[in-house]
Amino acid sequence: MIVPITGNVTYPITLDPTVWIFDDRKIELDNAFSTTPANVNDTAPIKNASERWDRELRRDMIKPPVNRSIKRFEREKILKSTYVMPIKPFLTTAAPHPEATEVILTLKDETITLPLDTIRHSYFLFAVDGRPLKTDGPVYLIYGDGSNKNEPIKHVKCIEVQ
Repeated sequence: MIVPITGNVTYPITLDPTVWIFDDRKIELDNAFSTTPANVNDTAPIKNASERWDRELRRDMIKPPVNRSIKRFEREKILKSTYVMPIKPFLTTAAPHPEATEVILTLKDETITLPLDTIRHSYFLFAVDGRPLKTDGPVYLIYGDGSNKNEPIKHVKCIEVQ
């Protein structure tokens, strides 16, 4: 259930998609290809921190069971949603060499060669209905424009930068 990024990179890394369900960078599949700008939700972490600060200041006055309800709701949402993970942060960490131009994806029974820029702006589908892709995973590749959203590249086992 791991996906290594190897080849013409400064830092070969190994990805474990089974832990991405807890990662804040994950995106619901339905929201990944929506027409709204990606930076619309950039103020959410600041707003959440502000609300926490206000709650701490008022802690002695009111103690509503808000946190428990939010956690339960998030847990239920995670177990029912389908998620993708942007590939760009992982490629940035692996640091492909400047001369790298393409990527070889190793699948179950074949290999596919794609341009590095295509992969950089793509997503890994890693959970369907909150469950990891055990039978035909560990991840599916969906292009950044969503053109293969209904027929993703399945059985991605390894990414080799060339």
